[in-house]
Amino acid sequence: MMRRCFDVAVAAVALALTSPVLLAAIVAIRLESRGPAIYRQRRVGLHGEEFDLLKLRTMVDGAESIGAGLAVNVGDARITRVGRLLRRTSLDELPNLVNVLRGEMSIVGPRPTVPWQVEQYTGRERRRLSVRPGITGWAQVNGRASLPWTERIELDLWYIDHRSWRLDLEILRRSARMVLRGEGLYKGTTGGWTPR
Repeated sequence: MMRRCFDVAVAAVALALTSPVLLAAIVAIRLESRGPAIYRQRRVGLHGEEFDLLKLRTMVDGAESIGAGLAVNVGDARITRVGRLLRRTSLDELPNLVNVLRGEMSIVGPRPTVPWQVEQYTGRERRRLSVRPGITGWAQVNGRASLPWTERIELDLWYIDHRSWRLDLEILRRSARMVLRGEGLYKGTTGGWTPR
């Protein structure tokens, strides 16, 4: 209950403070390219429940069916000019705060992933679904998208076993540093999902 209260309070305050930035970003996205400003993608959350993750659209409309699909790397031609800025500053994740208010996500926890990836989880890896997914998490602050999926899963499982307020605050501190430096945004040569 305390964690949920923390999530709601932080998400509500963050949305209130960033609403002018969010509105400006929505306008810029719509002016630059066709398609909705808010991107929805089906993800898997607590206990395997599916929900629509909300993000600001940073790529051309329909990007999932063009080129590399879900894989995104530096210089991807599908990323718009506004999208590059939003990704660099992690502002594209601001609508995740709505997911937090809805109870689908937490501020800190394993990043939610897509259903077809969860279908390939082992029984042990499904433990990732035993907590609410987060906007940021232990795997995020230890390499983010540049990590291989197996390593990201192991880091998330470690977080679940050692979860505490102190660890969450450390994750938030490191997240702020990563956002300022723009680290781990793209999969590079080591990150991404390897089909099994």
